[in-house]
Amino acid sequence: MESRIQSYLRVAASHQRDTERIGSFLATFSRFNANPFLNYAIPDDNATPSLADVIALIAAYEKRSRKPRLEYVAQLAPAVEGVLMDAGFHVEGRLPLMACAPGSEQGLPVPPGIELLLPASDADLLATVAVQNEAYGAPPPDSAAIAQLQHSLEAGGIAVLARMKATGEPVGAGVCTVPYHQTTEIAGIGVRAAFRRRGVAGAITTRLVQEAFTANISVPFLMAAHEAEERIYARAGFSVVGKILHISRPLT
Repeated sequence: MESRIQSYLRVAASHQRDTERIGSFLATFSRFNANPFLNYAIPDDNATPSLADVIALIAAYEKRSRKPRLEYVAQLAPAVEGVLMDAGFHVEGRLPLMACAPGSEQGLPVPPGIELLLPASDADLLATVAVQNEAYGAPPPDSAAIAQLQHSLEAGGIAVLARMKATGEPVGAGVCTVPYHQTTEIAGIGVRAAFRRRGVAGAITTRLVQEAFTANISVPFLMAAHEAEERIYARAGFSVVGKILHISRPLT
């Protein structure tokens, strides 16, 4: 399971960013965005990199003015972390990697007064990205962000928008990334501050899982940033299958 998910992450990152092979690392770079979560490397399974490989990796990121950073399933490459630490990297976190097997999903209810829909119109697409950005403290979306979501949906991705039934006010949203080998990542689940702690995130997660299984996706997975999120996803039928290591080195 972990190897399948790691393989998916390599493919997904390669489709969205520039890449460079450096020793046993696949380095990925966003050309226009310095956000660390869009610029990171993934080691090969069972990689045993040398210090010279890591130094070359650092140089590749720094010449692009990007923080040297990695995200990967730690147990698939246990020899990597020590070499990174020797080169001045520091652990940012170890996030639970969770997956939901067909038949394990749990139907969390939609809160009263709220409806879920699959966005299709331009207005719905704008609302989906806007509510996600607001939930994560990002600026309002531009036309490129809307086009990116549209492209993802056309390629097989899934989005769910939660809104108030009475007014149409956007409440929250989430997505399944473009699938590969019947695998997808559930990501970007965000709920506006005024609507949190009502079960909206759990309802969005449930709907995304249902839509994924309907689309013949057999491995929906996600990463839980906090214990509260992990509990929500566990109630939706997800179980921990590993840890994703986030590790970086300050940009010099």
